[in-house]
Amino acid sequence: MPAKVYTDKDADLSVLKDKTLAIIGYGSQGHAHALNLKESGCKVIIGLYKGSKSADVAKKHGFKVYETSEAVRRADVIMLAVPDMVQAAVYKKDIAPELTKGKTILFSHGLAIHYGLIEVDADIDVIMVAPKGPGHVVRTQYKEGKGVPSLIAIHQNKSRKAKKIALAWAKGIGGTRAGVIQTTFKEETETDLFGEQAVLCGGTAALIQAGFETLVEAGYQPEMAYFECLHELKLIVDMINESGIAGMRFSISETAKYGDVTRGPRIITKETKKAMKEILKEIQDGTFTKQWVREHKTGLKKYNKLLAAGEKHEIEKTGKRLRGLMPWVSKKNLKGVQASYS
Repeated sequence: MPAKVYTDKDADLSVLKDKTLAIIGYGSQGHAHALNLKESGCKVIIGLYKGSKSADVAKKHGFKVYETSEAVRRADVIMLAVPDMVQAAVYKKDIAPELTKGKTILFSHGLAIHYGLIEVDADIDVIMVAPKGPGHVVRTQYKEGKGVPSLIAIHQNKSRKAKKIALAWAKGIGGTRAGVIQTTFKEETETDLFGEQAVLCGGTAALIQAGFETLVEAGYQPEMAYFECLHELKLIVDMINESGIAGMRFSISETAKYGDVTRGPRIITKETKKAMKEILKEIQDGTFTKQWVREHKTGLKKYNKLLAAGEKHEIEKTGKRLRGLMPWVSKKNLKGVQASYS
């Protein structure tokens, strides 16, 4: 049975009318939620650690900025918009002592709650509003009078008003313009992690690199390998995004279609799917989160080593040179963008 899709008519912004909303952190999602909610008529304040370089940015955007604990004390609904591995420490030190009965804490991803990194007192409502898009898209779509489809979830509902607050928040950021689906913290967390690891980031990046390496090792020019295994991927993904896999197949040549349906299953085999199931199991039983927490606490040595190795891959050097020949491709260096709002 298809999930119910909530739209503007299902959400009431007046639920937030007399409430103060605090956004803790001013990163990708945090600044988008804050600006959209403010422009929707809500009272929004920002909470940051002392000395945060984002304080001046938030002030320029018209917000009152407080140290985190003070922002929580002043607020009725608090969004924790700092990175997953920082949330537990921020919650314990600056948020929990100021969370009094009747307040609501809001997440945009369920990891910390689902895996028990944060445990919230039973008197507090715990909700999620998760746009299915990065913060800059949440912001630009709102400014254009549109919205990004979003998820809501209710973990604790002491007030019996948690869902109304979640829907109102989703409306305030533009989510109900596109459509909102209700899920659970468990479902959102596990499917989100799986998608990132097996398909969207891990699976896609590994497939691109393996394809590039296969052609280069066979003696083909790196430039040809780049065009065929990375550059043209956007065209295919755009078609899939617009009209599904079947729609993409309608738009490509018969030769490409025949290669797709006969050779694709030789790449994504039963063994590949078995590995996907193992990855999902590690997400479900908490193995991945335990490893990630341990990696973060021990200085991110393996994490940084793997990232550095990826940056040195021949496909990166080839791509940088070829993108310089393409005036229609935006030249972006996204490293450090997230940090600029931390």
